Amino acid sequence: MISHRHQSLGLRGWLAALALVALCAIANGAARAASLEPLEIVTKSGVQVFSVEVARTEEEKTTGLMYRKELADGKGMLFDFSPEQQVSMWMKNTYISLDMIFIRADGRILRIAENTEPMSTRIIPSNGLAKGVLEVAAGTAQKYGIRPGDRVAHPLFNSH
Repeated sequence: MISHRHQSLGLRGWLAALALVALCAIANGAARAASLEPLEIVTKSGVQVFSVEVARTEEEKTTGLMYRKELADGKGMLFDFSPEQQVSMWMKNTYISLDMIFIRADGRILRIAENTEPMSTRIIPSNGLAKGVLEVAAGTAQKYGIRPGDRVAHPLFNSH
């Protein structure tokens, strides 16, 4: 009986360790998601401030906002495509409609693809050289009057 009890405690200990590992993984994910950076867009009607996650690694850029069910107003994801280049995006495995804001190295908005189609594999090109792409909830560009030529302030872009 005693040896069975020790095995049981061993199993409980093992399960507790697994639970701790899972909690640490969740906390790491939350910490990564919580590391937001400010980004400002200067429009004709004023400055709009966003809190953005920055996708710098290939894995982060490939995953982007895939599988997310919502994106709050004022939040977004900034993709770093340094150096400036032709950029193509798509909405594969992306459940929410987005506005994609293509930004040149000087921080000026090149193009905006509004209200993109969720789950689509249709290619959405930058139509010019872009250093970054800001993804925000669909309707954001129209809501705040964000237009091509507006200036984006973030350390990724050279300020002129």
